[in-house]
Amino acid sequence: MSKPDPHAPPTIHSVNDQISSIVLTTRTPRGWYFGLAIGFVLLNVMLLSIGVLLLKGVGIWGINTPVGWGFAIVNFVWWIGIGHAGTLISAILLLFRQEWRTSINRFAEAMTLFAVACAGIFPLLHVGRPWYAYWLFPYPNTMDLWPQFRSPLLWDVFAVSTYATVSLMFWYVGLIPDLATLRDRTKSRFAQIAYGFLAMGWRGSARHWKRYQDAYLLLAGIATPLVVSVHTIVSFDFAVAQVPGWHATIFPPYFVAGAIFSGFAMVLTLAIPLRYAYNLHPFVTDKHLDNMAKVMLAAGLIVAYGYVFENFSAWYSNHTADLEMIENRLFGPYAWSFWSLMLCNILVPQLLWSRAVRKNPYMLFFISIVINIGMWLERFVIVVTSLHHDYLPSSWGMYYPTKWDWGLYIGTMGLFASLLFIFIRILPMISIFEMRELVHENHDNHETEAP
Repeated sequence: MSKPDPHAPPTIHSVNDQISSIVLTTRTPRGWYFGLAIGFVLLNVMLLSIGVLLLKGVGIWGINTPVGWGFAIVNFVWWIGIGHAGTLISAILLLFRQEWRTSINRFAEAMTLFAVACAGIFPLLHVGRPWYAYWLFPYPNTMDLWPQFRSPLLWDVFAVSTYATVSLMFWYVGLIPDLATLRDRTKSRFAQIAYGFLAMGWRGSARHWKRYQDAYLLLAGIATPLVVSVHTIVSFDFAVAQVPGWHATIFPPYFVAGAIFSGFAMVLTLAIPLRYAYNLHPFVTDKHLDNMAKVMLAAGLIVAYGYVFENFSAWYSNHTADLEMIENRLFGPYAWSFWSLMLCNILVPQLLWSRAVRKNPYMLFFISIVINIGMWLERFVIVVTSLHHDYLPSSWGMYYPTKWDWGLYIGTMGLFASLLFIFIRILPMISIFEMRELVHENHDNHETEAP
């Protein structure tokens, strides 16, 4: 297939052919096999790490006293944050009628589901005995095990499970018209049956479209508060504690902005290579990249304000423990992580003020990778530097992650990559029907404006 002109506007014919052909092609690109192979290898590293953990216990991790929370909670918060961009792009931008969401909402929604799947692994394993994790759910109390509803861990169960359920429903409902398109265009009998079953009898009638639009808008309205509520509740894991560096009212909005920041960074990290690999330049244009970069810049400024306010409030309180915590972060044994996150999350994103940088895919890809690293470092700083220096010097200690900490973390990247590659092979990564509607509307507008 010849590479299309990046500046050529898409047509309804090209939308149907180019997007559906990625799924319905009989020749899978070698790059897809290569990417899936890498993801599968890393996935096996995760499975090995989990197997050893179940055999030997959480002692194989670097957690200790006083640092009882380590990579597991750091990675949990990081993955949950990455999943926020999908809900924001799909639900909020839909309600605000932002047309530029059309090219990126489908794989952003899929990214949300895969990120939540990766995030859910860590608290499940962190409880030490994951086979008893069902105790966290409010099941019938036949064993006299009353769940502690004042525990943030229980709040996380409700928040994350609700977020995953609504995101899955929203993603699936949006897929139904495209599943019918694939059903009608595929030559394989098995694929016709599979896509037809998933399309639930969709025929494109006026009644079907009316019910679809009602359900889609209803789910968008339900999903919108989740953008704020989920990471707010995750921030309560820290904010309701009395640990220096955690007990701060800035955490809820600060965590939400950070989640949007890292989520859009991950969308760019995925969108730019996919645009190049599958010749999606007519659909994911420089304007889309520019808009995502602007949102990322705005969220980054809010995150930077959170950093400043967090340190200012600690200084203004004149509390000995808070002042010592700030000094330890700035000049203590983990100072490298603090200054690295300042570089990644404050200094480097300032390049996005330049329109030339926002229009440069290579620069945007580099900046998005840096931001993802910086947001992981932010969670590391919040968790580790606050725990390893508690109120009493007798409660001080160092945290050193082990190879099994790294293996589980890198392995979840393999899970994420494997799910992503399977998704782009069997389902359309761009919404076909929404893109057709957008092309049709733009065509009608051009004809109306013509003399």
